[in-house]
Amino acid sequence: MKHPVQRLNSSRNSLAQSISTVLAGSALLLVGALASSSAFAQEQATNLDRITVTGSNIPRTNTETPSPVQVVTRQEIDRTGKTTVAEYLQTLTADGAGSIPKTFGNGFAGGGAGISLRGLGAGSTLVLLNGRRMATYGLADDGQKVFTDLSTIPLDAVERIDILKDGASAIYGSDAIAGVVNIILRNDFQGAVLRASYGTSGDGDGNAKKATLTAGTGDLNSDGWNAFFSLDVGKTDAIKISDRKNRKWIGTGDTRQWGYDAADAQFLGGAYLSGGTAGGTGPNGSVFNSAGQLVALPGCAGLTTIPGQSDATAQAQGCLWDPAQQFRDLSPEEKYVNVFGRASFAFGEGGEVYTEIGYSKKETVFSNTPSGVSGGWGYPGGPVNANSGAGATVLGPTHPDNPIPGQASRLRYSAWDVGGRVTNNTNEFNRFLAGVKGNWGEWSYDTAYLHSGTDLTNKRTGFLRYSAVRCALGNPACPGGVWRIGDNAGANSQALYDYISPTISASAKSSLDMFNFTVSRSLLDLKGGPLGLALGTEWRKTSNSLTPQTYTDQGDIIGLGYSAYDGTQNVYAGYAELSAPVLEQLELNAALRYDKYESGEGKATPKLGVKWTPTDWLALRASYAEGFRAPNPAENGDGGLAAFSNARDPVRCAIDPANECTARSVAIITRPNKDLKPEESKSYSVGIVMQPTSSTSLTVDAWQIKRTNEIAQGSTAAAIAAGNVLRDANNIGGVPNSGTILAVNTAYVNANSSRVRGIDTDIRQTFDIGPGQLEMDLQWSHVLKFERTEGDETVDYAGTHGNCDVTNCIGTPKDRVNFGTTWKQGAWSVSGVANYIAKMDNTDRRGGDYQAFYADGTPVTKISSFTTFDLSGRWNVTDMFELNASVQNVFDRIAPLDPTTYGSVNYNPLHFSGAIGRYFTVGAKYTFN
Repeated sequence: MKHPVQRLNSSRNSLAQSISTVLAGSALLLVGALASSSAFAQEQATNLDRITVTGSNIPRTNTETPSPVQVVTRQEIDRTGKTTVAEYLQTLTADGAGSIPKTFGNGFAGGGAGISLRGLGAGSTLVLLNGRRMATYGLADDGQKVFTDLSTIPLDAVERIDILKDGASAIYGSDAIAGVVNIILRNDFQGAVLRASYGTSGDGDGNAKKATLTAGTGDLNSDGWNAFFSLDVGKTDAIKISDRKNRKWIGTGDTRQWGYDAADAQFLGGAYLSGGTAGGTGPNGSVFNSAGQLVALPGCAGLTTIPGQSDATAQAQGCLWDPAQQFRDLSPEEKYVNVFGRASFAFGEGGEVYTEIGYSKKETVFSNTPSGVSGGWGYPGGPVNANSGAGATVLGPTHPDNPIPGQASRLRYSAWDVGGRVTNNTNEFNRFLAGVKGNWGEWSYDTAYLHSGTDLTNKRTGFLRYSAVRCALGNPACPGGVWRIGDNAGANSQALYDYISPTISASAKSSLDMFNFTVSRSLLDLKGGPLGLALGTEWRKTSNSLTPQTYTDQGDIIGLGYSAYDGTQNVYAGYAELSAPVLEQLELNAALRYDKYESGEGKATPKLGVKWTPTDWLALRASYAEGFRAPNPAENGDGGLAAFSNARDPVRCAIDPANECTARSVAIITRPNKDLKPEESKSYSVGIVMQPTSSTSLTVDAWQIKRTNEIAQGSTAAAIAAGNVLRDANNIGGVPNSGTILAVNTAYVNANSSRVRGIDTDIRQTFDIGPGQLEMDLQWSHVLKFERTEGDETVDYAGTHGNCDVTNCIGTPKDRVNFGTTWKQGAWSVSGVANYIAKMDNTDRRGGDYQAFYADGTPVTKISSFTTFDLSGRWNVTDMFELNASVQNVFDRIAPLDPTTYGSVNYNPLHFSGAIGRYFTVGAKYTFN
């Protein structure tokens, strides 16, 4: 997840071959079973009480399918103390790099929250609500990946969450390359329940107030109808970086006391870099003399919060200051209202007409550091160089703050007097569903029409208009006035600030219209049970549009990347599924889906599964699936992208390895590509399910997903190596074309493939101890490989901080573990959950380059592991009244120092609870008769 401001081999492995052999044999068995029953159409199949499990449209008598499905109960959600669906899902062990936290408020998708199964990106994870899609968030992550915003779903209406983890779905959509998250809301409700909660951190901030009312009436069985609604409102206060001043590196950008050099502390501002030929963006301002060396303006001591700063130290090393501590939010302010309602009406024998409505409005406000007046960024016309050359931002020869009169002096300055950059996102989401289901002879049917949409407004203040800044600093007759800087900023008028920093905005819309029709029936009785068939068809139309931020289409907002897209997709699909329990011990499952896009792309994607149960306590299962995702409007539509990421410069590193090998911010300019081909994937899983006792269960599943023709930005490293860059004028030692990289030019390409492989373990145990019951469960996800192939080179990111181009520099830890316990006795229950995230090598890939260095030149070799413990309890005071409380991060663990990630200040977004610290929530629930 990059931010718009501030900067495989084709042969299958042995596991895949083994699974393919099993599945091929399974398919032959299935065909044989059908062929041997010549009169199956005349036979009457047995009807049983059955349930529908995520991943299949065929009802079944048990929940363990050939595909691994993690079922999250409401109790498991409640015991964590999480108050939103997004916060809970991002604690899942299967969530990985590319996940979108609400705390990344200055990203392209600021204000949204998404899950990234297997680390393959939020755009490859299909999120469903009651088995059907929702309109995507208005802002694409990285300006490219469209995804579903989880914050629009009211948590109190959630009954359970199913996670289909074997990748690709012939049932819900072949674009579910990484898997499916199906959020199941209540189906009916009677009575009324009022909930309220209040949360605050151990530091007394980040206060969260929430209230929910759920009410319903009517009984579908006796009255023939039911209707209910859930209203969820809340507000969470922002937490500032400065509110954590005493929390080690969390509350400051100045990491020198932990062994880092000022030049390599990416959130410490003002330092001179590269021998005084770069950097110097401080609150006093610096200019370049005729020799290309930075000269500090006066006033540093009165403008910085870093002790020991003076005019003398500013001339030697730059005016060091901590803009993140003074201006940036750790967590944004949020206000939201979510509404969900459902009504159903019975008719005939098992028939039901149903409708669902959903509405959400959410406002997020995120404050960031002040803008600089120079730098490099991009827009459709190409890169902008405000550092050097004809486009440089300068103090005019007669500017009263210019320390070198008579010279147009190139300027470095952080506009603290303008204030921090503030982003305000207001997003409205709507959803309407109307359908009918029932029975017609031996067939069961379900058909519905769905409309869903989002309307988002993004407003920003504190950003600088490039042309106005150049005028106000370089032209004494500028219509907007002359901008005084540094310790003379008090002489400026509000009219000047309105001129150089206007309010800017962008708007985004997305919509989804969908019609689907599904029928299913039992065909005949096989030895293991009824042979089930499901058929379905689907049409959907999606549209996504984003108007660019004001002036960014002209490259006229300093340091703000450009993002715009507009496009519509019509997709037609048909699918069929068979579930064949050919023996009591052997179940086969096969599905085939064909998706046809209006643009011409189309593909049939199969899914096969087998489950063998040699004994009643042991089952073996395997699955194979193929996926297919056509380019979205952000990738091949109208528009483009200019963003920022971190990259090493091999040219400067080779010349000066001691000072120039740290990854630093560069602008990435990416063009849409109308010739893109669809992504394709192949997924494999093989697992074991054991239930040796009625209170013990164990599942272990090995899985692999290989994605080819990946739609991604062209390799940043390759573009740098090929010289497709814009460089500053600060060449090292006279070596031509060795200046600091400002921008990299690339395009969306089908250049990559990824292969991700791992093992999931889920263990559950229940003990009856005296008058109470102890429940224990453990989920463990282990990543064996996370390989990406670009051209002829294959690299592995497992256990490392890479790949920064696509992960917000979150990294790919090899292990994530959740261990939960719950004690129940009478009216009481107490739960504890331990969350573990493994350490990561601080390299860009396995065996690759270190991404940060200490002041003595030694590398930062790893990002430490992180473990937190959450505690919660419930007391049913009466049958109608419940009190509950939770403490997250009970032991107040501090997130490990991470000098490389740019999504958070000195800590990894995976470790967010360690940045906030201990957090308390108390709540009450009252049930009305």
